[in-house]
Amino acid sequence: MNDNRKTDEQQFRRVSRRELLKLMPALALGVFAIPPLQKKLLKQGLHFSDWDARLMFRKGHLAPTFTDADVVPFEKFPINDYDVDDPGLDLDEWTLKVSGMVQKPGEYRLPQIQALPRIRQNTRHICVEGWDVIGRFGGARLSDFLSLIGADPTAGFVTVHCADDYYESLDVATARHPQTLLCYEMYDQLLTREHGAPVRLQIPTKIGYKQAKYLTELKVTPVLDKVGYWEDQGYAWFYGL
Repeated sequence: MNDNRKTDEQQFRRVSRRELLKLMPALALGVFAIPPLQKKLLKQGLHFSDWDARLMFRKGHLAPTFTDADVVPFEKFPINDYDVDDPGLDLDEWTLKVSGMVQKPGEYRLPQIQALPRIRQNTRHICVEGWDVIGRFGGARLSDFLSLIGADPTAGFVTVHCADDYYESLDVATARHPQTLLCYEMYDQLLTREHGAPVRLQIPTKIGYKQAKYLTELKVTPVLDKVGYWEDQGYAWFYGL
């Protein structure tokens, strides 16, 4: 009798466990339906996604590159902004203000960036809106520029601010990745205003909104004070591809 009761209880636990597992997705959706918990759960989920993506990021792993025949014609490369196509920068007077954990802070002009080794690469630009396109980009490696300004190797982040009030940040591994560019060319010509002149970020290992346009300031920091325009709206920060 006791053995039968024990067997019945074990079977009940197994069935109950299976039924509970089946209910978990519905329970999770139910929790997300509670307004006070939505923001906290989404934020924790994004933090976990960023943490997992950073663990998987390989410094030497390169994004795919393509032949010139794969590149979309320049006129078909989408123009995409969060605010305006042209913030009205005086390109002749433009400088990139550098600060933070660097040996040589100050204002750097475009010819100083152009004096660094020029890299040209055909890579895919992927937008969070769902479209992607292969383009041709040219510029200086951000890692070479960080060496030029004497960036502290112990700093963890690079942040940028833009003429249209956009802002973004990168972990130092992404900033020093060999395909991360201070981009001043598209299709072997200087950037147009609509595409971010005179200098933008070009990062084929990242989603499009990380690739800030119209750069005006760059700061090397040990911690982040501002993360990124879209990240502060709830988007993922690391977002590696």
